[in-house]
Amino acid sequence: MNILLIGAGGREHALAWKLARSRRAGTIFAAPGNAGIREEAECVALPIDDPAVVITFCKKNDVRLVVIGPEAPLVAGLADALADEGIATFGPKKAAARLEGSKSFTKDICRRYGIPTADYAVFDTEAAALAHLKAAGAPIVVKADGLAAGKGVIVATEMAQAEAAIRDIFGGVFGAAGAKVVLEEMLIGEEASFFALCDGRTALPLATAQDHKRAFDNDEGPNTGGMGAYSPAPVMTGAMNARVMDEIITPTLTAMAEAGTPYVGVLYAGLMITEDGPKLIEYNVRFGDPECQPLMMRLNTDLVDLMEAATTGDLAGGAVDWDARAALSVVMATRGYPGSYEKGSVIEGVERAAADDLVKVFHAGTSRDDDGALIATGGRVLNVTALGETITQAQRRAYEAVAKIDWPEGFHRTDIGHRAVAREREG
Repeated sequence: MNILLIGAGGREHALAWKLARSRRAGTIFAAPGNAGIREEAECVALPIDDPAVVITFCKKNDVRLVVIGPEAPLVAGLADALADEGIATFGPKKAAARLEGSKSFTKDICRRYGIPTADYAVFDTEAAALAHLKAAGAPIVVKADGLAAGKGVIVATEMAQAEAAIRDIFGGVFGAAGAKVVLEEMLIGEEASFFALCDGRTALPLATAQDHKRAFDNDEGPNTGGMGAYSPAPVMTGAMNARVMDEIITPTLTAMAEAGTPYVGVLYAGLMITEDGPKLIEYNVRFGDPECQPLMMRLNTDLVDLMEAATTGDLAGGAVDWDARAALSVVMATRGYPGSYEKGSVIEGVERAAADDLVKVFHAGTSRDDDGALIATGGRVLNVTALGETITQAQRRAYEAVAKIDWPEGFHRTDIGHRAVAREREG
Protein backbone atom coordinates (compact mmCIF):
# COMPACT_ATOMS: atom_id res chain seq x y z
CA MET A 1 0.00 0.00 0.00
CA ASN A 2 1.06 3.61 -0.55
CA ILE A 3 1.73 5.53 2.66
CA LEU A 4 1.96 9.24 3.48
CA LEU A 5 4.09 10.15 6.50
CA ILE A 6 3.55 13.60 8.00
CA GLY A 7 6.56 15.24 9.65
CA ALA A 8 10.18 16.28 9.28
CA GLY A 9 12.05 15.24 12.43
CA GLY A 10 14.15 12.40 13.78
CA ARG A 11 11.03 10.56 14.88
CA GLU A 12 9.70 10.67 11.32
CA HIS A 13 12.99 9.46 9.87
CA ALA A 14 12.88 6.47 12.22
CA LEU A 15 9.27 5.78 11.22
CA ALA A 16 10.07 6.13 7.51
CA TRP A 17 13.01 3.75 7.88
CA LYS A 18 10.87 1.12 9.60
CA LEU A 19 7.88 1.59 7.28
CA ALA A 20 10.16 1.14 4.25
CA ARG A 21 11.13 -2.29 5.57
CA SER A 22 7.55 -3.52 5.65
CA ARG A 23 6.67 -6.28 3.20
CA ARG A 24 3.45 -4.35 2.54
CA ALA A 25 4.81 -0.89 1.86
CA GLY A 26 4.42 0.49 -1.64
CA THR A 27 5.49 4.06 -2.33
CA ILE A 28 6.17 6.01 0.84
CA PHE A 29 5.64 9.77 0.64
CA ALA A 30 6.81 12.18 3.33
CA ALA A 31 5.61 15.73 3.89
CA PRO A 32 7.85 17.60 4.18
CA GLY A 33 10.61 15.14 5.21
CA ASN A 34 14.33 15.91 5.54
CA ALA A 35 17.63 14.83 4.03
CA GLY A 36 17.59 11.49 5.83
CA ILE A 37 13.94 10.74 5.17
CA ARG A 38 14.62 11.36 1.48
CA GLU A 39 16.68 8.16 1.47
CA GLU A 40 13.58 6.15 2.46
CA ALA A 41 10.67 8.08 0.96
CA GLU A 42 9.62 10.51 -1.74
CA CYS A 43 9.51 13.92 -0.06
CA VAL A 44 6.67 16.20 -1.13
CA ALA A 45 5.99 19.86 -0.34
CA LEU A 46 2.50 19.63 1.12
CA PRO A 47 1.03 22.30 3.43
CA ILE A 48 0.16 19.90 6.25
CA ASP A 49 -1.96 22.60 7.90
CA ASP A 50 -4.32 22.50 4.90
CA PRO A 51 -6.32 19.24 5.12
CA ALA A 52 -7.97 19.77 1.74
CA VAL A 53 -4.60 19.74 -0.04
CA VAL A 54 -3.46 16.67 1.90
CA ILE A 55 -6.70 14.84 1.05
CA THR A 56 -6.39 15.71 -2.64
CA PHE A 57 -2.82 14.39 -2.67
CA CYS A 58 -3.87 11.13 -0.97
CA LYS A 59 -6.64 10.51 -3.49
CA LYS A 60 -4.46 11.34 -6.47
CA ASN A 61 -1.66 9.04 -5.30
CA ASP A 62 -3.79 6.16 -3.96
CA VAL A 63 -2.53 6.63 -0.40
CA ARG A 64 -4.12 3.97 1.79
CA LEU A 65 -2.55 4.93 5.12
CA VAL A 66 -1.53 8.29 6.56
CA VAL A 67 0.87 8.29 9.52
CA ILE A 68 0.91 11.57 11.43
CA GLY A 69 4.19 11.95 13.31
CA PRO A 70 4.06 15.25 15.25
CA GLU A 71 1.44 16.45 17.70
CA ALA A 72 0.44 19.79 16.16
CA PRO A 73 -1.46 18.36 13.13
CA LEU A 74 -3.24 15.91 15.44
CA VAL A 75 -4.34 18.63 17.86
CA ALA A 76 -5.44 20.72 14.87
CA GLY A 77 -7.70 17.92 13.58
CA LEU A 78 -5.94 16.55 10.51
CA ALA A 79 -6.95 12.98 11.42
CA ASP A 80 -10.62 14.05 11.52
CA ALA A 81 -10.50 15.50 8.03
CA LEU A 82 -8.82 12.39 6.62
CA ALA A 83 -11.25 10.05 8.36
CA ASP A 84 -14.20 11.99 6.95
CA GLU A 85 -12.87 11.10 3.48
CA GLY A 86 -12.41 7.43 4.37
CA ILE A 87 -8.60 7.61 4.46
CA ALA A 88 -7.11 5.36 7.15
CA THR A 89 -5.06 7.47 9.53
CA PHE A 90 -2.70 6.44 12.32
CA GLY A 91 -3.16 9.05 15.02
CA PRO A 92 -5.99 10.29 17.24
CA LYS A 93 -8.71 12.68 16.21
CA LYS A 94 -8.79 16.22 17.58
CA ALA A 95 -10.99 15.50 20.60
CA ALA A 96 -8.77 12.62 21.71
CA ALA A 97 -5.57 14.56 20.98
CA ARG A 98 -6.54 16.89 23.82
CA LEU A 99 -4.68 14.40 26.03
CA GLU A 100 -1.56 16.24 24.86
CA GLY A 101 -3.09 19.48 23.66
CA SER A 102 -4.36 20.44 27.12
CA LYS A 103 -2.58 19.41 30.29
CA SER A 104 -5.56 20.50 32.38
CA PHE A 105 -7.85 18.24 30.33
CA THR A 106 -5.65 15.25 31.11
CA LYS A 107 -5.29 16.15 34.78
CA ASP A 108 -9.07 16.38 35.13
CA ILE A 109 -9.44 12.88 33.62
CA CYS A 110 -6.89 11.61 36.12
CA ARG A 111 -8.91 13.09 38.96
CA ARG A 112 -12.23 11.66 37.73
CA TYR A 113 -10.90 8.17 37.02
CA GLY A 114 -8.48 7.80 39.91
CA ILE A 115 -5.38 7.71 37.72
CA PRO A 116 -2.29 8.34 39.87
CA THR A 117 -0.68 11.70 39.13
CA ALA A 118 0.74 14.74 40.92
CA ASP A 119 -1.59 17.02 42.85
CA TYR A 120 -2.37 20.10 40.78
CA ALA A 121 -4.33 23.29 40.31
CA VAL A 122 -5.24 25.14 37.10
CA PHE A 123 -5.33 28.94 36.66
CA ASP A 124 -6.36 31.29 33.87
CA THR A 125 -5.02 34.47 35.46
CA GLU A 126 -1.55 35.40 36.60
CA ALA A 127 -2.79 36.82 39.92
CA ALA A 128 -4.58 33.60 40.90
CA ALA A 129 -1.57 31.47 39.97
CA LEU A 130 0.80 33.68 41.97
CA ALA A 131 -1.53 33.56 44.99
CA HIS A 132 -1.57 29.76 44.86
CA LEU A 133 2.21 29.70 44.53
CA LYS A 134 2.57 31.87 47.62
CA ALA A 135 0.50 29.37 49.60
CA ALA A 136 2.05 26.22 48.09
CA GLY A 137 5.68 27.28 48.04
CA ALA A 138 8.59 25.75 46.13
CA PRO A 139 9.71 23.36 44.76
CA ILE A 140 6.84 23.26 42.29
CA VAL A 141 6.31 22.45 38.61
CA VAL A 142 4.93 25.19 36.36
CA LYS A 143 3.36 24.13 33.06
CA ALA A 144 1.83 25.95 30.12
CA ASP A 145 -1.48 24.22 29.46
CA GLY A 146 -1.13 23.86 25.68
CA LEU A 147 1.46 22.70 23.16
CA ALA A 148 4.86 24.33 23.64
CA ALA A 149 7.22 22.06 21.66
CA GLY A 150 8.37 20.27 24.81
CA LYS A 151 9.57 23.50 26.42
CA GLY A 152 6.50 24.57 28.40
CA VAL A 153 7.44 22.82 31.64
CA ILE A 154 9.54 24.58 34.27
CA VAL A 155 10.74 22.61 37.30
CA ALA A 156 11.11 25.46 39.79
CA THR A 157 13.21 24.76 42.86
CA GLU A 158 12.91 28.32 44.17
CA MET A 159 10.02 30.76 44.52
CA ALA A 160 11.63 33.41 42.33
CA GLN A 161 12.05 30.89 39.51
CA ALA A 162 8.41 29.81 39.80
CA GLU A 163 7.17 33.41 39.88
CA ALA A 164 9.19 34.24 36.77
CA ALA A 165 7.84 31.16 34.97
CA ILE A 166 4.24 32.13 35.74
CA ARG A 167 4.78 35.70 34.58
CA ASP A 168 6.55 34.54 31.43
CA ILE A 169 3.81 32.09 30.48
CA PHE A 170 0.97 34.56 31.03
CA GLY A 171 3.14 37.16 29.32
CA GLY A 172 3.00 35.19 26.11
CA VAL A 173 6.37 33.42 25.90
CA PHE A 174 4.56 30.29 24.69
CA GLY A 175 1.80 32.09 22.83
CA ALA A 176 -1.68 30.59 23.00
CA ALA A 177 -0.30 27.56 24.87
CA GLY A 178 -0.05 29.80 27.93
CA ALA A 179 -3.70 30.80 28.19
CA LYS A 180 -3.82 28.60 31.30
CA VAL A 181 -1.14 27.53 33.75
CA VAL A 182 -1.03 24.24 35.63
CA LEU A 183 0.84 24.20 38.95
CA GLU A 184 1.82 20.73 40.17
CA GLU A 185 3.57 19.19 43.13
CA MET A 186 7.08 18.01 42.30
CA LEU A 187 7.18 14.23 42.13
CA ILE A 188 10.24 12.38 43.42
CA GLY A 189 11.47 9.29 41.63
CA GLU A 190 12.82 8.15 38.27
CA GLU A 191 11.23 9.16 34.99
CA ALA A 192 10.36 6.64 32.30
CA SER A 193 8.40 6.54 29.06
CA PHE A 194 5.73 3.90 28.38
CA PHE A 195 4.13 3.36 24.99
CA ALA A 196 0.88 1.59 24.12
CA LEU A 197 -0.80 1.02 20.77
CA CYS A 198 -4.55 1.79 20.93
CA ASP A 199 -7.49 1.03 18.64
CA GLY A 200 -10.18 2.79 20.66
CA ARG A 201 -11.06 -0.26 22.73
CA THR A 202 -7.86 -2.27 23.19
CA ALA A 203 -4.43 -1.13 24.34
CA LEU A 204 -1.42 -3.21 23.33
CA PRO A 205 1.69 -2.44 25.39
CA LEU A 206 4.80 -1.61 23.41
CA ALA A 207 8.31 -1.06 24.77
CA THR A 208 9.63 1.32 27.41
CA ALA A 209 12.29 4.01 27.14
CA GLN A 210 13.97 6.72 29.15
CA ASP A 211 14.53 10.23 27.82
CA HIS A 212 17.03 12.90 28.86
CA LYS A 213 15.34 16.32 28.77
CA ARG A 214 18.03 18.63 30.13
CA ALA A 215 20.44 20.16 27.65
CA PHE A 216 23.70 19.33 29.41
CA ASP A 217 25.47 16.51 31.24
CA ASN A 218 24.40 15.57 34.77
CA ASP A 219 20.84 16.65 33.90
CA GLU A 220 21.76 20.31 34.05
CA GLY A 221 20.65 23.23 31.90
CA PRO A 222 17.29 24.10 30.36
CA ASN A 223 14.63 21.61 29.31
CA THR A 224 14.74 20.59 25.66
CA GLY A 225 12.71 18.39 23.35
CA GLY A 226 15.07 15.58 24.39
CA MET A 227 18.85 15.12 24.13
CA GLY A 228 18.90 11.33 23.97
CA ALA A 229 17.03 8.19 24.95
CA TYR A 230 17.42 4.46 25.38
CA SER A 231 15.20 1.39 25.43
CA PRO A 232 14.26 -0.57 27.43
CA ALA A 233 14.16 1.39 30.70
CA PRO A 234 15.48 -0.91 33.48
CA VAL A 235 13.22 0.75 36.07
CA MET A 236 10.23 -0.60 34.13
CA THR A 237 10.05 -4.19 35.35
CA GLY A 238 7.34 -6.62 34.25
CA ALA A 239 5.38 -5.89 37.41
CA MET A 240 5.71 -2.12 36.91
CA ASN A 241 4.58 -2.40 33.29
CA ALA A 242 1.50 -4.31 34.43
CA ARG A 243 0.67 -1.61 36.97
CA VAL A 244 0.98 1.10 34.32
CA MET A 245 -1.45 -0.76 32.06
CA ASP A 246 -3.93 -1.41 34.88
CA GLU A 247 -3.72 1.91 36.72
CA ILE A 248 -3.00 4.42 33.94
CA ILE A 249 -3.42 3.27 30.32
CA THR A 250 -6.60 1.18 30.59
CA PRO A 251 -8.54 3.75 32.68
CA THR A 252 -7.55 6.46 30.20
CA LEU A 253 -8.75 4.40 27.25
CA THR A 254 -12.01 3.80 29.13
CA ALA A 255 -12.39 7.52 29.87
CA MET A 256 -11.95 8.47 26.23
CA ALA A 257 -14.38 5.81 25.00
CA GLU A 258 -17.03 6.79 27.55
CA ALA A 259 -16.70 10.42 26.42
CA GLY A 260 -17.41 9.37 22.85
CA THR A 261 -13.87 10.22 21.75
CA PRO A 262 -12.13 6.83 21.41
CA TYR A 263 -8.36 7.00 21.29
CA VAL A 264 -6.66 5.53 18.20
CA GLY A 265 -2.91 5.65 17.67
CA VAL A 266 0.09 5.41 19.96
CA LEU A 267 -0.33 6.70 23.51
CA TYR A 268 2.88 7.80 25.20
CA ALA A 269 2.76 8.06 28.97
CA GLY A 270 5.50 10.10 30.60
CA LEU A 271 5.84 8.57 34.05
CA MET A 272 7.48 9.17 37.38
CA ILE A 273 8.25 5.91 39.18
CA THR A 274 7.86 6.85 42.85
CA GLU A 275 8.03 4.90 46.09
CA ASP A 276 4.25 4.48 45.77
CA GLY A 277 4.42 3.22 42.20
CA PRO A 278 3.92 4.82 38.78
CA LYS A 279 2.40 8.27 38.46
CA LEU A 280 1.47 10.01 35.22
CA ILE A 281 3.42 13.18 34.47
CA GLU A 282 1.81 13.83 31.08
CA TYR A 283 0.55 12.19 27.92
CA ASN A 284 1.82 12.59 24.40
CA VAL A 285 -0.43 11.50 21.54
CA ARG A 286 2.41 10.34 19.27
CA PHE A 287 5.73 8.55 19.46
CA GLY A 288 8.28 10.47 21.49
CA ASP A 289 11.25 12.14 19.91
CA PRO A 290 13.95 10.88 20.50
CA GLU A 291 12.37 7.80 22.14
CA CYS A 292 10.96 6.62 18.81
CA GLN A 293 14.44 6.13 17.39
CA PRO A 294 15.61 3.38 19.79
CA LEU A 295 12.11 1.86 19.72
CA MET A 296 12.21 1.48 15.93
CA MET A 297 15.72 -0.02 16.15
CA ARG A 298 14.33 -2.74 18.43
CA LEU A 299 10.98 -3.39 16.71
CA ASN A 300 10.80 -6.69 14.81
CA THR A 301 7.05 -6.78 14.06
CA ASP A 302 5.93 -5.22 10.77
CA LEU A 303 5.06 -1.61 11.58
CA VAL A 304 2.46 -1.34 8.81
CA ASP A 305 0.61 -4.36 10.24
CA LEU A 306 0.55 -2.79 13.70
CA MET A 307 -0.63 0.59 12.49
CA GLU A 308 -3.33 -0.89 10.29
CA ALA A 309 -4.60 -3.04 13.18
CA ALA A 310 -4.89 0.10 15.30
CA THR A 311 -6.84 1.98 12.65
CA THR A 312 -9.24 -0.93 12.01
CA GLY A 313 -9.88 -1.85 15.66
CA ASP A 314 -8.12 -5.22 15.41
CA LEU A 315 -5.51 -5.08 18.16
CA ALA A 316 -7.25 -7.56 20.47
CA GLY A 317 -5.12 -10.66 20.86
CA GLY A 318 -2.18 -9.05 19.09
CA ALA A 319 1.46 -9.22 20.12
CA VAL A 320 4.64 -7.29 19.36
CA ASP A 321 8.07 -8.84 18.89
CA TRP A 322 11.05 -6.86 20.14
CA ASP A 323 14.77 -7.34 19.69
CA ALA A 324 16.10 -8.40 23.09
CA ARG A 325 19.05 -6.06 22.69
CA ALA A 326 19.13 -2.51 24.01
CA ALA A 327 19.17 0.59 21.81
CA LEU A 328 20.48 4.03 22.70
CA SER A 329 20.23 7.32 20.80
CA VAL A 330 22.41 10.42 21.23
CA VAL A 331 21.03 13.73 19.94
CA MET A 332 23.48 16.06 18.23
CA ALA A 333 22.15 19.63 18.37
CA THR A 334 23.22 23.04 17.08
CA ARG A 335 25.11 25.11 19.65
CA GLY A 336 22.70 27.49 21.34
CA TYR A 337 19.75 25.08 21.35
CA PRO A 338 17.20 25.20 22.98
CA GLY A 339 17.74 28.96 22.74
CA SER A 340 18.66 30.86 19.59
CA TYR A 341 21.05 29.18 17.16
CA GLU A 342 22.51 29.64 13.69
CA LYS A 343 21.37 27.54 10.74
CA GLY A 344 23.40 26.50 7.72
CA SER A 345 26.51 24.81 9.15
CA VAL A 346 27.99 21.85 7.24
CA ILE A 347 28.09 18.36 8.73
CA GLU A 348 30.57 15.73 7.60
CA GLY A 349 31.26 12.12 8.54
CA VAL A 350 27.70 10.81 8.87
CA GLU A 351 28.42 8.00 6.40
CA ARG A 352 31.48 6.96 8.45
CA ALA A 353 29.41 6.97 11.62
CA ALA A 354 26.74 4.73 10.08
CA ALA A 355 29.18 2.21 8.56
CA ASP A 356 28.56 -0.16 11.49
CA ASP A 357 25.48 -2.30 10.76
CA LEU A 358 24.39 -1.83 14.38
CA VAL A 359 24.38 1.97 14.07
CA LYS A 360 21.80 4.17 12.36
CA VAL A 361 22.01 7.96 12.10
CA PHE A 362 18.51 9.41 11.98
CA HIS A 363 18.19 12.94 10.64
CA ALA A 364 16.12 15.54 12.49
CA GLY A 365 16.95 19.00 11.15
CA THR A 366 18.91 18.54 7.92
CA SER A 367 18.88 19.38 4.22
CA ARG A 368 21.26 19.12 1.26
CA ASP A 369 22.69 22.13 -0.52
CA ASP A 370 23.14 22.36 -4.29
CA ASP A 371 26.49 20.57 -4.03
CA GLY A 372 25.05 17.71 -1.95
CA ALA A 373 26.61 18.78 1.34
CA LEU A 374 24.64 17.98 4.50
CA ILE A 375 23.41 21.18 6.18
CA ALA A 376 22.04 21.71 9.69
CA THR A 377 18.65 23.41 9.52
CA GLY A 378 17.30 22.96 13.05
CA GLY A 379 18.05 22.84 16.75
CA ARG A 380 18.14 19.08 17.14
CA VAL A 381 19.87 17.83 14.00
CA LEU A 382 21.02 14.18 14.22
CA ASN A 383 20.10 11.14 16.33
CA VAL A 384 23.01 8.67 16.45
CA THR A 385 21.40 5.38 17.47
CA ALA A 386 23.04 2.04 18.22
CA LEU A 387 22.13 -1.48 19.33
CA GLY A 388 24.03 -3.43 21.99
CA GLU A 389 23.72 -6.55 24.09
CA THR A 390 23.52 -4.22 27.08
CA ILE A 391 22.81 -0.53 27.45
CA THR A 392 26.48 -0.07 28.31
CA GLN A 393 27.47 -1.63 24.99
CA ALA A 394 24.86 0.36 23.05
CA GLN A 395 26.11 3.55 24.72
CA ARG A 396 29.73 2.83 23.81
CA ARG A 397 28.83 2.02 20.20
CA ALA A 398 26.71 5.16 19.84
CA TYR A 399 29.43 7.46 21.17
CA GLU A 400 32.05 5.81 18.97
CA ALA A 401 29.82 6.72 16.02
CA VAL A 402 29.31 10.27 17.30
CA ALA A 403 33.10 10.73 17.39
CA LYS A 404 33.25 10.06 13.64
CA ILE A 405 30.99 13.01 12.82
CA ASP A 406 32.73 16.30 12.06
CA TRP A 407 30.48 19.19 13.05
CA PRO A 408 32.17 21.96 15.07
CA GLU A 409 28.91 23.91 15.33
CA GLY A 410 27.17 21.02 17.10
CA PHE A 411 27.09 19.72 20.65
CA HIS A 412 25.77 16.67 22.50
CA ARG A 413 25.52 15.26 25.97
CA THR A 414 28.18 12.71 26.87
CA ASP A 415 26.19 10.82 29.50
CA ILE A 416 23.06 9.48 27.77
CA GLY A 417 22.02 6.28 29.55
CA HIS A 418 24.03 7.02 32.68
CA ARG A 419 21.42 5.66 35.11
CA ALA A 420 21.07 2.37 33.27
CA VAL A 421 24.84 2.03 32.85
CA ALA A 422 25.30 2.54 36.59
CA ARG A 423 22.71 -0.17 37.26
CA GLU A 424 24.53 -2.59 34.96
CA ARG A 425 27.86 -1.75 36.61
CA GLU A 426 26.39 -2.47 40.04
CA GLY A 427 25.19 -5.83 38.76
